Amino acid sequence: MNALALEPLNERRSLRETVAEKLRAAIISGDLVEGQLYSAPVLGEALGVSATPVREAMMDLTREGLVETIKNKGFRVTGMTDTELENIAAIRLLIEPEATRLAAENHTTANIAKLTQMAKVILDAAQADDIDGYLSADRAFHHELMTPCGNAELVDLATSYRMRTRQYGLKSLMRERKLTTMAAEHLQMVKLMEKGDSTALHALLIKHISHARGFWNVGDPNDEVKRKD
Repeated sequence: MNALALEPLNERRSLRETVAEKLRAAIISGDLVEGQLYSAPVLGEALGVSATPVREAMMDLTREGLVETIKNKGFRVTGMTDTELENIAAIRLLIEPEATRLAAENHTTANIAKLTQMAKVILDAAQADDIDGYLSADRAFHHELMTPCGNAELVDLATSYRMRTRQYGLKSLMRERKLTTMAAEHLQMVKLMEKGDSTALHALLIKHISHARGFWNVGDPNDEVKRKD
């Protein structure tokens, strides 16, 4: 049987996914404030879309624990105490480095090629001060980095905790031109994985995640991010 002469479909994100990505980044970076109530029409107007994809996106973010639904009013950004953020960072330190160490022992040439391109996207976003692009690319990179470990449940669990982390220091890091240094660590991870140096990769992941336990969560007072006591 002759092969069908069909052009492969281009992978395109739905409007719902695009809106969810934008709102997720705004929550993680602190642009959407903890405890603040937001309506779908207001958010839709700000994004230049109707309220429908905003409501759909917010339902996704509700399942991720980033917002909660307030009946007949809208959506409230869930707050995170310092203790909760510390707990999440501690859990990530237990899961991600080990998953990545296992991945380093089972990676393929295709994994390395894909991760290299993804790491470059992260670096480009950091250099362009693109917070949305940085957060989206960062999450995708770390998911891909852990995937060769062979345990999909572990990868999904680690990714879910990563999405709950707040990174209020991003804007300050960008202003001080420090985010590019952080972004460059992703290329280092790929090189270590390619070498099969699981021990060094494990150590680098611990260092990388530890950023979230300090300035990444606290941010700069000038950014006026409201926090729970």
